[in-house]
Amino acid sequence: MAIDLAKSVTRWPLRHKLRRGLWTYLIEPLVRWLPKAASPARVTALRMMGAHIGPNCLILPGVKVLMPWNLFLQDHVAIGENVNVYNFAPVKVGRMTIVSQYCYLCTGSHDYRRNDMPLVWAPISIGDQVWIAAGVFVAPGVKIADGVVVGAMSVVTKSLGDAWSVYGGNPCRRLKSRDIPKESTAS
Repeated sequence: MAIDLAKSVTRWPLRHKLRRGLWTYLIEPLVRWLPKAASPARVTALRMMGAHIGPNCLILPGVKVLMPWNLFLQDHVAIGENVNVYNFAPVKVGRMTIVSQYCYLCTGSHDYRRNDMPLVWAPISIGDQVWIAAGVFVAPGVKIADGVVVGAMSVVTKSLGDAWSVYGGNPCRRLKSRDIPKESTAS
């Protein structure tokens, strides 16, 4: 069996190609590199292209989104500098969640078991009150439970199902519980 990439063709409708071209070559380059204070402009541009973004979200410079219409951010989500959202499939991020700088949320891959290696994709779902630290790679089809912390430079290829836990490493594994002390109130 030989690999024949000449047979690997993903057929996108013309409307989809035009939409991606408009975003990739005209709109995104105008807003991607604006300073931090221009986060509202990035949010507006993404919404214009079909992204579902809740109130009080922060999107920092250098964030790259492949298909805005497949991006779903609830309220108070922060996306750090130079995050790559490679979203052939939906990427859903819950409220009060941080995706730190240089993370890669990747919904696409190739079926290496076939000789034409076609493009395949699966959604990513990130829960509420999650922190994905710097440089984390999240693979297609991964679900991350509420309250999870993923340590810097981790590689997440399987769902992280234990809520309020700390995970890390390559491959990513559970390290401990995430305990948050109750705030004391002054008497």
